[in-house]
Amino acid sequence: MVSLIQPSIKSPALRLPPLVEPGPPLDAEELQRYSRHALIPEIGIEGQRRLRNAKVLVIGAGGLGSPALLYLAAAGVGTLGIVDDDTVELSNLQRQVIHGVADIGRSKIESARDSIAAINPGVTVVLHPVRLEASNALELFADYDVILDGADNFSTRYLVNDAATLLGKPYVWGSILRFDGQVSVFWDKYGPSYRDLYPEPPAPGTVPSCAEGGVFGMLCASIGAMMVTEAVKLITGTGQTLLGRLLIFDALTSRWREIRIAKDPAAVPVTELIDYDFFCGIVPPENDGALITADRLAERLARRDRGEENFVLIDVREPLEHEISRIPGSILIPVGGIKDGSALAAIPRDVPLVLHCKSGARSAQALASLTAAGFTGVVHLDGGIDAWTARDIPSRQV
Repeated sequence: MVSLIQPSIKSPALRLPPLVEPGPPLDAEELQRYSRHALIPEIGIEGQRRLRNAKVLVIGAGGLGSPALLYLAAAGVGTLGIVDDDTVELSNLQRQVIHGVADIGRSKIESARDSIAAINPGVTVVLHPVRLEASNALELFADYDVILDGADNFSTRYLVNDAATLLGKPYVWGSILRFDGQVSVFWDKYGPSYRDLYPEPPAPGTVPSCAEGGVFGMLCASIGAMMVTEAVKLITGTGQTLLGRLLIFDALTSRWREIRIAKDPAAVPVTELIDYDFFCGIVPPENDGALITADRLAERLARRDRGEENFVLIDVREPLEHEISRIPGSILIPVGGIKDGSALAAIPRDVPLVLHCKSGARSAQALASLTAAGFTGVVHLDGGIDAWTARDIPSRQV
């Protein structure tokens, strides 16, 4: 449940105790490195010792994780864990500043580890090259003091919330899309959680991902820096955190606004982790009987080229995505026109259809809409064009 803060009303300051006990005394080199922090009365040497003794887990080494990891390392957080199973792509470099051109094709967490070491070799980096799931979240979170959630999908956000709630841990959440950013702190022990802000996930396909809708690169630094600010305040017990408050930043107008988040007393308590893809309306690929693999699509395209088969390959992404890369022989019909019915007249009903998008989510939505409209013989590409290009089949670059 969310309520706007009136300009004349000040939210009550909730002082939280320091999250981490101070570690051993700083040596001479550390005193010099962190002297600008030590000079601040609210941080001081004791606060810096708390930071060095802290363990922070960052979900994702992407747009938000990149600046967050760099500033956490520079601030002297002693142990940084990184959860990510992705590799660096050229399109990442517009905003994921922890990676460079030489890192393209490398594991994101290994690239991030090297960048962290270049900034602060005294930081211990723990790599978790896995996809965060209900089966591993509690074990991963257990060893850390605070979680930074930079995930770009709703199922992971609800998973982070519920795992942190079950373990009694705070987490800092950030979100970005196009020119808009949001950041807050959730800690069920002391205040609201992510489920109080978003009790129900949005319908699948109604909120585009950054890969689908784009993101203003510099926005990542603004929100990522705020996330680190909140983590440092939690660790040191300094100032007033964003617990119970949501900051929203509009980069187009350079304006911040604040929304108060109230804990819902009638909310059903979290008692276990669930199937978050199902909760968010995402159909797992293994339960989707209308999938075609990239290898099978290549075979069918070759048969079509020889005149042995007839089908239509439809790219349901946006025009710019189609211009950047495409599967040879595909035609562009964006998913929006399929879902609202405006593009149905352009789609033949007398031949089989193969749909694809970037990763499979939008093509699954398009398939559902076409099936509801009476189309038959429709399948979609498992993993989308990402799976196609992963086979080292050259897609047309424009």
